[in-house]
Amino acid sequence: MRNKCWPLIAVAFLGVLTSGCRTFPGQQTFEGQRAYQHVIAQCDLGPRPTGSAAGWATGDYIIAELEELGWAVTSQEFTYKGIKGRNIVGRQGRGPSVILGTHYDTRPFADYDPVDKNQPILGANDGGSGVAVLLELARSLDESKIQKEVWLVFFDAEDRGKLDGWPFSVGAEFFARELKETPEYVVVVDMIGDTDQNIFFEHNSDPALQKQIWAVAASLGYQEYFVPEYKWSLTDDHMPFAKRGIKAVDIIDFDYPHWHTTQDTPDKVSPESLQRVGRVLEELLEGKK
Repeated sequence: MRNKCWPLIAVAFLGVLTSGCRTFPGQQTFEGQRAYQHVIAQCDLGPRPTGSAAGWATGDYIIAELEELGWAVTSQEFTYKGIKGRNIVGRQGRGPSVILGTHYDTRPFADYDPVDKNQPILGANDGGSGVAVLLELARSLDESKIQKEVWLVFFDAEDRGKLDGWPFSVGAEFFARELKETPEYVVVVDMIGDTDQNIFFEHNSDPALQKQIWAVAASLGYQEYFVPEYKWSLTDDHMPFAKRGIKAVDIIDFDYPHWHTTQDTPDKVSPESLQRVGRVLEELLEGKK
């Protein structure tokens, strides 16, 4: 799932250093700082609600990144209440399919903002952080260690719920409804970049898969951040799959004080938080089964 490295002899002969290659067995390759640059790139486009020029440009950015890294990319367009949306899928590997998903749209109005509820949000964490983790995983995952076909799915139209008569997770619902095969599981990441990271069990997630993921986190020394206690019951992009009997988990840090406010900006996102979530997903896919 990364560009192939030239043989070392050829590299030495040409004097070329390929920085994206894994040099040592087991070397950690997910890099939180690289992921954070994807947060910055998205926020540089401005607010990115479904149907906006910036939202479409974000989708183009995701497609370009995936294609550059060698993933097979498809798009799934849909229309809801007259507004055009687009889900994006990157596929790589062979075997039973698994889905890692996130949404890339941002909320059109900061309805929880204490000062100005009519402004759109920048969505550095709520939208930006999940995309950043999946795009860095697209670079770092080692296909030779994964006996599955990995789908990285970027959902549009998640974050307009309860505005203008919209529900949440419109894009994920459309994707799940149109799904022609049953994945082994679905893991959604959302709002995972908070500088004060606390990721709890979520009541609507598959219990066994949830425990497996939190056990991976504990094995990496992240038990302080992945807390194996139930706290939230949430409607998110995992629900359309769970309702269809597919094992699905929502990895979300809902203790985020800047949720749906104009203060959801890049300075509220931590590369270290992105690193932890990325490493857990990397190990979940690459680790011994």
